[in-house]
Amino acid sequence: MVGVSLGASNYATGWPVAPKSGLTEKEARMRARAREGRITHREIEAWVGKAKPGDSFPFGGNLQLEISSAGSALWRTYYRIKRPQDGKLIERTFSHGPFSSALGFAAVAKEHEEVKERARQGVDPVKARYVERAGNVSAGEDTFEAVGREWLGDRKKWSAVHRKKSVRALERDVFPYLGRLPVKDITPAMVAKVVERIASRGVGDTSAKILQHVNRIFRLAQTRGLKENPAIPAREKLPEKVAYKGYPALLKWPDIGQVLRSADEARLSKAVHRAHRLCAFSVARIGNIVTAEWREFHLDADQPNWVIPRAKMKARDRTHDHKIILGPTIAAELREWRMETGGKGYVFPSPAGGKHITRESLEKVYRVTLRLAGKHSPHGWRSSLSTLARDEGFERDVVELSLDHIHDNAVVRAYDRGERLEQRIRLMTWWDGELTQAQKGAEVVPIAGKRA
Repeated sequence: MVGVSLGASNYATGWPVAPKSGLTEKEARMRARAREGRITHREIEAWVGKAKPGDSFPFGGNLQLEISSAGSALWRTYYRIKRPQDGKLIERTFSHGPFSSALGFAAVAKEHEEVKERARQGVDPVKARYVERAGNVSAGEDTFEAVGREWLGDRKKWSAVHRKKSVRALERDVFPYLGRLPVKDITPAMVAKVVERIASRGVGDTSAKILQHVNRIFRLAQTRGLKENPAIPAREKLPEKVAYKGYPALLKWPDIGQVLRSADEARLSKAVHRAHRLCAFSVARIGNIVTAEWREFHLDADQPNWVIPRAKMKARDRTHDHKIILGPTIAAELREWRMETGGKGYVFPSPAGGKHITRESLEKVYRVTLRLAGKHSPHGWRSSLSTLARDEGFERDVVELSLDHIHDNAVVRAYDRGERLEQRIRLMTWWDGELTQAQKGAEVVPIAGKRA
C-alpha cells in the first residue's frame, strides 16, 4: 500500500490531504498521541463533540475519523491497490463503521492493520469483506477455501502425514490471503503474490509444492465453469531450482565408526541418543524414527523386527506394511530401552513434555553436536547402507526392498512382498555386525562432554 500524508479529507476525491496549519498546541499533542496509539476514548469523544461536518482526525497509516455531512463520526482507512485488468493504481476507501463505545480506536486499529496487510498482498479489502459478509451458502461454496477443502477431502490415498503437512501449508500460506475470495475473482497477480511471499523465506521447494496444490484446486474449480486457471502464470514467480545433491552420507567404515563413538560421548538426552542408534541400525526414515511406537516392535520374535504401518510410509502404492529386520545389537538395545521406559506409547518420548522427540532434535545432533553438516545426516544412513551393501555383493532388489524404495520395474513391484525375507535378514544382520565392529575401531575424541 502506498502511504500519503494524513490530515483532512478531500471530499472531491475521497483521499486524505495535508492537514491545515494553525493547530493549537493541545491539538498537536493529541494528534501525536493518536499516531502513537496512546490516545484515549474520552479524548476522541471530546473531539467528536466539538467537530463539524467535513472535519477529520488522523490516526496514522491512512486511518482517519471523519465527520460526515450528516454529523456522524465515521472510521475510514484509505488505501491504493492495483486494478486487475491493467495494473493501474486506484484509490479505495474502507469504512470500518461509526465511532461508538463498542467501535473505539482499539477495535478499529486491529481491523485497520488487517486492511493494510490485505492491500499489500494485492487483495482488495473491500471485496474481501463483501465475501465474508455474504453469509449465504452459494457464496461460500465458490470461495477458494471452500473449493480447496473439497479438493483436500478427495485425496483419499494420501498418508496421514502428507495430508497434515498439506493442510497446514495451505492454512498458513494460502487461505489467509485467497481463502475467502470467490475463485472467479482471483487473478494471476494475487496468486503470484502468494508464491513470492513463500519463496521470500528461502524455501523454493515449498513454494513449488504449494503452488502445485493451488493449481489443482483451480483445476477442480474449472470443472464447475471457471474459465482461466490463474495459478498457471504464477509459475514464473518460482525461484530457479537448485541442482539436487542428495543427502550427505559417509561411505567409509572408519568414518562411520567415528560418528557412532562420538555420539556415545556427546551430551544428548537418552531418548535422542537411542533414536540416533535406531536410525543408524534400521536405516528407517527420520519421520518414522521419531514417531515410532512400541506396538510396532516385535523384539521377542525369533527374528526381531519392526513393522511400520503403510499409512506412515512415504511409498503408499502398496497394500502391505513395511517390515524392518532388526539385527542382534539394536534388538538388544531396544529391549533394554523397553525395560527402562515401560514399553508403552512412543518409543522416544519427548523430555520436554511433548508426545515424542522432534525431527529437528535428531537432525541437530548431526548438524551441530557432531559437526557433520554437509557430511552426514540421519537420512544419510540409507545411502550408506545402499552403497556399502552393493559393494559387498548384496542384490540391488534386496537392498531397495529393505529401504522400502519404489522399484522402477512394475513386475518386480508386484512380487516384492516379503518373499525375500531370508536375504533381507542376511543383509540387516551383516549391517548390524559391521556397524558394531566399526564402532569398536578406535579411540573416540569427546565432542560435548558426557551424555546426561
